[in-house]
Amino acid sequence: MENHTYKKVELTGTSDKSLEAAVENAIEKASKTVDDMGWFEVIETRGAIEDGTVAQWQVVIKVGFTLKE
Repeated sequence: MENHTYKKVELTGTSDKSLEAAVENAIEKASKTVDDMGWFEVIETRGAIEDGTVAQWQVVIKVGFTLKE
């Protein structure tokens, strides 16, 4: 088994649909510039309220990726 070194970055994803969509949006966007992402952890959840209803979900995640040799 190889030894790896990992790095974590913090991202905030948003969605007007759901918490899951907010996470997916953040990971999809990050995947355009960050290679070898392997896992994420949810750090914080929050949202915006407009006219008494949920207008937007906001999720802060940390994403781990493998550093290249």
